[in-house]
Amino acid sequence: MVAATPSRGLKAGIFLPPFHANEDDPLILMERDFELMQWLDKLGYAEAWIGEHHSGGFEIYSDPCLFIATAAERTKHIRLGTGVVSLPYHHPLIMAERIVQLDYQTRGRAMFGFGPGMLPSDARMLGIEPDVQRDRMADAVEIIMQLLAGETVSKTTDWYTMNDARLQLRPFTNPRPHIAVTSTVTSNGATLAGRHGLGMLCVAAGTAQGADTLSTNWGVANAEAAKQGRSMDRANLRIMAPFHLAETKEKAMANCRKGFAAYEQYGFSVRPEGPAAIGLASLEAINESGRGVIGTPDEALAVLENFWAKSGGFGTILMLAHDWADWEATQKSYELFARYVLPKFNERNAWREQSMAWLRANREENSAKGKAAVAKFNARTQPKSDAAE
Repeated sequence: MVAATPSRGLKAGIFLPPFHANEDDPLILMERDFELMQWLDKLGYAEAWIGEHHSGGFEIYSDPCLFIATAAERTKHIRLGTGVVSLPYHHPLIMAERIVQLDYQTRGRAMFGFGPGMLPSDARMLGIEPDVQRDRMADAVEIIMQLLAGETVSKTTDWYTMNDARLQLRPFTNPRPHIAVTSTVTSNGATLAGRHGLGMLCVAAGTAQGADTLSTNWGVANAEAAKQGRSMDRANLRIMAPFHLAETKEKAMANCRKGFAAYEQYGFSVRPEGPAAIGLASLEAINESGRGVIGTPDEALAVLENFWAKSGGFGTILMLAHDWADWEATQKSYELFARYVLPKFNERNAWREQSMAWLRANREENSAKGKAAVAKFNARTQPKSDAAE
């Protein structure tokens, strides 16, 4: 007996910062993002993560929980996550309460991604020094996990006070909603993931350094998890990379030129080295790196294979939602990925192909038997002619 070809089971989703050119109407941009959630839901995408930012005018959502609450009402299946909440900006008790409430409102479809905060300008407005943000994130994760477990917490720090704090609602999801932490080039996020049993959002996989640390940080997470008597699940390992697909590479590049120029302007406003700091120096550089694709479905498939080999396997590919192409081309890109890239990578059609190959290999025999059966039936059922009588 020949064994059936297994499926790798990779899921697909998006990471929506969002990136939106400052010249567009925010009302229209928000509505289009909700339409994007509906389109992804229709195409069978597994999840979408929505970011939190407070400055620059390009990444316009200050509260991803509010976005998720509306998106959940307009979708049926797709899971929606905060990608990510900047924990140093929020009181841990309030954040834990929002998690539980959104867990109920979405009937368990909400997920929660945490990070230290990416834009120093956000921290500056809040009077937070960047060098304390990672420590504050680790502290907040610890407190939130305790609260979600039903514990009562009393603690005073230089940025919050908690006196007999506890949640008044048990989470809708048992034992708690899915929680993930950002993992970049440092081991900080990986350590927290292993310590608390969290998923990992590898948002720097599009950079050379971030890609090189994929397996290293996964090892760190597993080592930390082992200390706690648990193991990590690769299904909860997510890799983010930039994609835009079209029927030809030339068309994909042309689709993105104008939008990338607007994004490039934003990138140079954030840091002197511009988008190159996060592996997005140019559209050509994305393709040359092998860590993203502005091109065809076949090229996207090759990138997935590279990430799979580099990481040792992961659960979800998150496409960076960059808004470089117009709306119609963006929809088409997600459709091409869903129709041709993910099924082929997962060998979802392998049994269909095997079935057709078997059918073709036996067509002469099967056809001959079918014709013989018809002839035999006709000979038995047709009335005899006068000549025969």
